[in-house]
Amino acid sequence: MHKLTRLFDQKQIDARVKELAGEISRDFSGEQVVLVAALKGAAFFLADLARQMTVPVELDFVSAHSYAGDTSTGEIRLEKPPSLDLKGRKVVLIEDIIDTGRTCAFLLDLIAKQEPETLKICTLLDKPARRAVEVHLDYIGFTIEDRFVVGYGLDYDEKYRNLPDIHYIEQGPRT
Repeated sequence: MHKLTRLFDQKQIDARVKELAGEISRDFSGEQVVLVAALKGAAFFLADLARQMTVPVELDFVSAHSYAGDTSTGEIRLEKPPSLDLKGRKVVLIEDIIDTGRTCAFLLDLIAKQEPETLKICTLLDKPARRAVEVHLDYIGFTIEDRFVVGYGLDYDEKYRNLPDIHYIEQGPRT
């Protein structure tokens, strides 16, 4: 078992998600937005964000993986492309965390090929210390130090996703 230390509690997360929903809703006032969430980690964030939005939203999912356990393989595998037609649409890619930027850049390229009218990124957590590929982030929940985080959808080998708070693992993996 890992020793976990709380980084953000549910109250802090809820408040920030509400603020992000407000920002996105203002930017797309009067327009419909497609929120495309990166599975599995962003599912919790997507659900809470969508419920706070004041503009019409459609939801879609995409899945790509580059991790084996606690280590990035450097190779990105697409497991599920978006199912909606995104051509000419206003799209916001929803991520749980951006660290190296590789997976995000891969997903942006994948979605851009469908020629959306606009494509923005909203991430709950930004970990710039690990950035290997620069990506422009339009909406950022929290910027964090280089720590391995779990909870609120984030996992370590599928464990800890269900925790309502975001924690970092004190001992063990640092990815």
